[in-house]
Amino acid sequence: MADADFITLEYDDGTELECEILGVFDAEGKEYIALLPQDQSDDVYIYGYKETGEDEFELLDIEDDAEFEKAVAVFDELMQEDDAE
Repeated sequence: MADADFITLEYDDGTELECEILGVFDAEGKEYIALLPQDQSDDVYIYGYKETGEDEFELLDIEDDAEFEKAVAVFDELMQEDDAE
């Protein structure tokens, strides 16, 4: 199994949270990234994903509830496919 990739999220209040990158996926023509925080919770964070250069990317907050629900639905579907294999 390959080593997991991690990213550290930095919040406006100065706190940081290390997250495992579960993957980048496409939903309705937009790219999203799924992150698993290393804080003992079962939460998965979904952000918009935009490549800004070689090995560089930007995380985008998903402001629209409907867009967020669609991204979560696609992610859930992908996870179920992985579990089935």
